[in-house]
Amino acid sequence: MTALSALSALPATAATTAAPVLSAAAPGAGLVQSVDWLALAPVVVTAAVGLVVLVADLFVPAKHKPLLGWLSVAGLAAATACLLPLRAGDRATFCLTGPATADPAACSYTADHFALVVQFLVLAGALVTALLSVSAVRDARMPAGEYWFLLLSSAAGAALLPASRDLATLIVALEVASLPAFALVGMRRGDRLSSEAALKFFLSSVTATAVSLLGVGFVYAATGSLHLSQVADRLEDVPGQLDTLAMAGVALTLVGFAFKTAAVPFHFWVPDTYVGAPLPIAGYLSVIGKAVGFTGLVLVTVIAFPAYSEIWGPALAVLAALTMTLGNAAALRQSADRPHSAVRLLAWSSVGQAGYLLVPIAAAAYSGRDQIGSTVAYALMYAAVNLGAFAVAALVARTKPLHRISDYRGLYAERPLAALSLAFFLLCLAGLPPGIIGLFAKVTVFRSAVEAGLGWLAVVMAVNVVIALYYYLRWTALLFRAPQDGTQAEAAPAARTATPWPVTAAIVLTAAIAVVLSGAPQLVLRFAAGSLFPQ
Repeated sequence: MTALSALSALPATAATTAAPVLSAAAPGAGLVQSVDWLALAPVVVTAAVGLVVLVADLFVPAKHKPLLGWLSVAGLAAATACLLPLRAGDRATFCLTGPATADPAACSYTADHFALVVQFLVLAGALVTALLSVSAVRDARMPAGEYWFLLLSSAAGAALLPASRDLATLIVALEVASLPAFALVGMRRGDRLSSEAALKFFLSSVTATAVSLLGVGFVYAATGSLHLSQVADRLEDVPGQLDTLAMAGVALTLVGFAFKTAAVPFHFWVPDTYVGAPLPIAGYLSVIGKAVGFTGLVLVTVIAFPAYSEIWGPALAVLAALTMTLGNAAALRQSADRPHSAVRLLAWSSVGQAGYLLVPIAAAAYSGRDQIGSTVAYALMYAAVNLGAFAVAALVARTKPLHRISDYRGLYAERPLAALSLAFFLLCLAGLPPGIIGLFAKVTVFRSAVEAGLGWLAVVMAVNVVIALYYYLRWTALLFRAPQDGTQAEAAPAARTATPWPVTAAIVLTAAIAVVLSGAPQLVLRFAAGSLFPQ
């Protein structure tokens, strides 16, 4: 990131300072590119702990490898805490300097309110994933050092992306978040499903990235800049002979981010990848992977490409309708007795939820960037409850590894608290009381479509919400039914199976967040009241 920014601000050297913005050195002393390390702290801490884990793995004896997991958990907690001093949202670094290039808005890294909220989502989600992974790494005999290094590296890239404010840094952050994820999906050595999922994820993602890079190249050729603010200004007045090139660049750039969101038709990798990946990584991809994609979409559409809103607005609206419809229809078709049906249902459900998340971004093309708050509010709700659902799935999988929906029948009789938690998570996803936060989040998304004049999209969303009620309520009801005769004998041993306390902590943490947000939804929904971006 530093090198990319330095290319735009030559000549420049590095100096360390805590100033919120960059400034030039004293006259006659040349230009000095100052670095705001406090603004960079969440990303730097995550990456640094990842490197420490990688090196420590060479020297730590096998019996002490679990310590690497706890070091990673501590590092993610510390990175999340680093967001507290930045809560004012007024810091930036790696900006253009010099008399000819100075532009206070052209910075490669900006820690504004939007970036901080998404970074909190990413780092807190990675922390929950790490808690779930502590026992998963040990039980599946996965290489600890590699696993934790890859997870921290991916989290660092995901935390970098929302603060990125130039196209080059965006693409780099996207790939830093994605490349380790390929390896994490295939981490279960000798597992055919895991290897197949990793290969499919890798090939499709690399193709989407190549298309996006081509789009970025076209945009740069048309505007002569990579900084989002400058791209936005120059796209307002593109010469006629470059207009087609600019439009093609805008369309192609969106492809990579649409892939990360699992928007139709870029969704085909999702179910097989989630089934083949370790459950904590499937949960990680469903939340942090989507946060990366939606953040990238928001930045390139709302900040960089507002001049072409007549292109990406209708396109995203159609993608939203197709995504929520196909995702919910596929989730509806999952058979309860089919192996991996529970994970597949969560996978297709995440595709449907991606459709809802696309609605406010499409609405921003018609009624302004204030609609983006609805996407952020919905993403925060979705992150908490979906990670919680995967946490309960990880708990159930310890005794029933086939991941069938039917395995959850009678869960309340075996594990009452886990069943109640999963029921609450599913009701939040469905948008039904007592999952008030899910209901309110859907209402804000629905309202954004109506206010933007997208009545047809609001109708499609309403129909899909009703369709989703069926499979969410069917799974919820199954939790409280009497166990089948064939599972009666399994109930007692399952109840006696010790539950790893990190898994319990992950369930309790996500359930507590969901309950608090349902009791005080204004903690999240205030983001939907106005723009998170400075005007």
